[in-house]
Amino acid sequence: MTTQTQYAFSVSVQTTYLPDQSNAEESKFAFAYTVTITNTGTVAAQLISRHWIITDSNDDVQEVKGLGVVGAQPLLNPNQQFEYTSGTVLNTQEGRMHGSYLIVAVDGTQFEAIIEPFLLTQPRVLH
Repeated sequence: MTTQTQYAFSVSVQTTYLPDQSNAEESKFAFAYTVTITNTGTVAAQLISRHWIITDSNDDVQEVKGLGVVGAQPLLNPNQQFEYTSGTVLNTQEGRMHGSYLIVAVDGTQFEAIIEPFLLTQPRVLH
């Protein structure tokens, strides 16, 4: 028998290259990422803040910290999901992101939801 953790969120990410917002001649490569956050715990909890680490293929790092996501601080009940789309611009054609969310449960317990590393890359065209 498995025991469900009281305090747990899972995070999944899908990425998209945005050619219409990119300009290779200016070394500007735009990407959108859609994040799905699920409360996999047994206690309602609220996403308070985000911390992203964005690294391009030159190993230049941008760090982004702030309250909420896309202007929201969603309160999620057990098994409830929240999805949002945001974006970033890199100076290289490829990069990666990872980070964490600070979550506070309704009982005041704080915990982090880890965002595993994911790639930002243009689709490859085969000739």
